[in-house]
Amino acid sequence: MKKRMINWIFWTVFFACILLAVSIFSLCVGSSDLPVKKIFSIIFQNSDTIQRSILLDIRLPRIILGFAVGGALSLAGIILQGLFRNPLVEPYTLGISGGAALFVCLNIVLGLHQAYSIFSFPFSGILGGGIIVFLLYFLSVKRRILNIQELLLTGVMLSFISSSLIMLIMSVSRAEDLHGIVFWIMGSLETPDGVLIKTVFFISILSLIVSYLFCLDLNAFSLGEEEALHLGVNTERTKRLLFILASILTGLSVSTCGIIGFVGLAVPHFIRMFVGSDYRILLITSFIAGAAFLIFCDTIARTIIAPMELPVGVITGILGGGLFIYALNKKKMFFGRKDNV
Repeated sequence: MKKRMINWIFWTVFFACILLAVSIFSLCVGSSDLPVKKIFSIIFQNSDTIQRSILLDIRLPRIILGFAVGGALSLAGIILQGLFRNPLVEPYTLGISGGAALFVCLNIVLGLHQAYSIFSFPFSGILGGGIIVFLLYFLSVKRRILNIQELLLTGVMLSFISSSLIMLIMSVSRAEDLHGIVFWIMGSLETPDGVLIKTVFFISILSLIVSYLFCLDLNAFSLGEEEALHLGVNTERTKRLLFILASILTGLSVSTCGIIGFVGLAVPHFIRMFVGSDYRILLITSFIAGAAFLIFCDTIARTIIAPMELPVGVITGILGGGLFIYALNKKKMFFGRKDNV
C-alpha cells in the first residue's frame, strides 16, 4: 500500500510539473517573446506596460481557460470510458457536443450573441446539451434501468442528426455567419470575458472533487455491472450521476470554446499506460494531463503561423490522433484490469 501511494504521488507530481512547464512556456512565447527571467517581475510590477498587458490580459486568461477546459474534457472522457467500459467512448460520442454546437450555431445565425452578450453562447450550448441529455435518458431508460449500451447507440445517432442540422444551417447562412460558425466549431480559447473564465474554472475544479466520490464505484464498474452490484454499488444511481457529471463538463466546455476533439479520448489512454487503471489516481492525473495538453496545443495554434491563429481543434486533432495511435501500438493499456477494487 505504501509503495502504491508513493507511485501515485510520483505520477501526480510528474504531470503537475509538466503542466507548470507548459504554462510557463505558453506565457513566454507568442508574437512578442518574453524571457522566463522577466515573467514574474513583469507580472508583479505596478506600472502598466504593454508586456504586462500581454501577460495578464491575453496569455494568462487563455492558460486558465485551457486548464479548466482541457481538464474537464479529459475528466469527462475517463469517467465515460469507465462507465461504458469502452475505451473508444469520449465526451463527444454521446451527441452532447453536437446538441451544444447546434444551439450555438442557431445563436450565431439569429444574432442572439449581439443582443444578449457573450454569455448567450454558454447558455445556448448548455441548453442544447441539456436537451440531448434529456432525450438520451428518456429513450434509454426502461423500467427505471438505464441501459448503457442503448444509451451509447442513441447518443451516436443523435450526434449524426445534430451534425446534419449544423450542416443545414451552414448551407443557408450568410458568409459572415458561416465564417463565425466554422471558426467556432474548430475550437478557440480566445474568450475575453473574465467572469466566464472564472466560472468555467470553478465548475471544472468542483467537478474533479465530486468525481472522487465515485472513484471506487468506477473501479468496481471495470469488473462489470453485475459484479459492481454484488460489491455494494448502487449501479443505477451511479450511472445517472456520472452521466450527468460528464454531460455538464462536456456541455460547458463545448459552449465556451467550441468543439475541441481528441482531448477526452487520447489523454486518458495515454495516462492509463503510465499509472494503470485505478481511478483513484486516474482521475487527477487525467485532469492534469488534459489541461497541460490543451494549453500546449493552444500555444502551438497561436504561434505556428503568427500573427495568424489556427483553431486549437486543428492542433488537438493532429497531436491527439497521433498520441492515440501511439497508445494503441504500445499495447500497454490496462483497461479492464481486475486488481483495482
